Amino acid sequence: MSVTLKPISQQVMVITGASSGIGLATAESAAKQGAKVVLAARSEHALLDIAHRLNEAGGETMSVGCDVSDRHQVELLADAAVRRFGRIDTWVNNAGTSIYGRLDEVNEADSRRLFDTNFWGVVNGSLVALPYLKKQGGALINLGSEVSEAVMPILGMYSASKHAVKGFTDALRVEIEILDQAPVVITLIMPTAVDTPFPQHARNYLPQEPKLPDPMLDPQQVADAIISAAAHPTREKKVGSRAILDTMMHKLMPSLAEKFAAKQANSQHYDEPPRQPEGALHQPSEASQVVGQKHGTGGRQSA
Repeated sequence: MSVTLKPISQQVMVITGASSGIGLATAESAAKQGAKVVLAARSEHALLDIAHRLNEAGGETMSVGCDVSDRHQVELLADAAVRRFGRIDTWVNNAGTSIYGRLDEVNEADSRRLFDTNFWGVVNGSLVALPYLKKQGGALINLGSEVSEAVMPILGMYSASKHAVKGFTDALRVEIEILDQAPVVITLIMPTAVDTPFPQHARNYLPQEPKLPDPMLDPQQVADAIISAAAHPTREKKVGSRAILDTMMHKLMPSLAEKFAAKQANSQHYDEPPRQPEGALHQPSEASQVVGQKHGTGGRQSA
């Protein structure tokens, strides 16, 4: 069935992982365009500061502390959004984390924690959001990655979790959009590497400070793709030319693509010791920046 989505200025939008990176860039854009925005993340103090800043600039936002791996906390997030704004028009499952390390070196507890956030967080958000979205129609937007279809060594468990997100999202779309004919658009966003605090927030098993491969996208490009999908029905969106090229290679020339991926193994770190190897896998970070920390800066860059 054909679904018409509201203009951003008329929407109530819930964004998980809104305290930094892509989630923060999306929240800023949505608020600037007039949406009522519900900011969710584990970093409650950072969220309060962000909400205050956006409201001072004329936005209408609220913040809710939420660990997306806990279904009950996600239910409370949805309840809070509806109590404050009356409905939910778009729900963005953006919260995620990562691990830098070989698959045979990462401990099981860390791997399970990553899946609790990256995969089960998307499942929890989707299944909690759907009853609200079905009432008047809306968009469910899940954040995958180019490694939802490709792979990256040293980020193997992250790649596995994003494969799982794509499988879940695609199956959910068939059930909700086609079988149920519900007025909900389910979108998967698949960016290439993005210049966010992703490496600093990751659990790091490497003997060096981790980094993402160049070239990296400006986080605003991904935020723009999310905002566009919230207003214009979109099945799937790859963001960045590398996402298109890498996923195409993995489909058409998998052996060659894997050889190219292997060459990235030694380019995912700076030549300096780890700064904070525990990252934010098991505890929240109160840093609230869109972009990441650069080599030799000694601190995170501000947005």
